Amino acid sequence: MALKMHPSLAVHVGDWIRTELLEPHNIRVNAVAEHFGVSRQSISALLNGRARLSADMAIRFEKAFGISAETLMRMQSTFDLAQARVHAGDLGVTGSFALSQKSAGHRVSQ
Repeated sequence: MALKMHPSLAVHVGDWIRTELLEPHNIRVNAVAEHFGVSRQSISALLNGRARLSADMAIRFEKAFGISAETLMRMQSTFDLAQARVHAGDLGVTGSFALSQKSAGHRVSQ
């Protein structure tokens, strides 16, 4: 059984990058944008939680700061899933499929 994380514990990866990597070293958004070859707005949107972390951007942070791109992407995915779980009751799915061991993992014929 997987552990369930309360949505309030999931931190947006941009907030984490801002508070743990940039602010302690007085690194400015403009400097990051210039170093990465992207717009200041794209970095600002990420750091302020208005944009998701892309795989390309995760690799940029990995190259610049040595933090694993996989770790950053997992943080983003965890945050996204926690946000989706808040609204899970609004999703229009009725019931569930009962899968037998034999059929699990097989494609549905069309």
